[in-house]
Amino acid sequence: MEKQSAKRPVKWEPSNICLKLRLETKSRGGKAVTVIYDLPFDHPKWDEICKKLKNRCACGGTYKKDTLTIEIQGEHRDKIRPILLAEGFKVKG
Repeated sequence: MEKQSAKRPVKWEPSNICLKLRLETKSRGGKAVTVIYDLPFDHPKWDEICKKLKNRCACGGTYKKDTLTIEIQGEHRDKIRPILLAEGFKVKG
């Protein structure tokens, strides 16, 4: 018997996803970076969310697939939280 190794697609439901925010300055030359961490899985929509956050905050940022984090340059926790809540996510931090 041969096992099927096909991955099941992950269902995208923002209401079931809790995102965590933190501000980092360590190892960044004193510059502040807002980090959304503990993303539950890799999904193409994280790129779209990252792009929306960068546009709304008028700054740079990136989605890192290897660590499952979104990094936004600067201290933007107060701007990011309402955007994520409007998308339907639960937000901590």
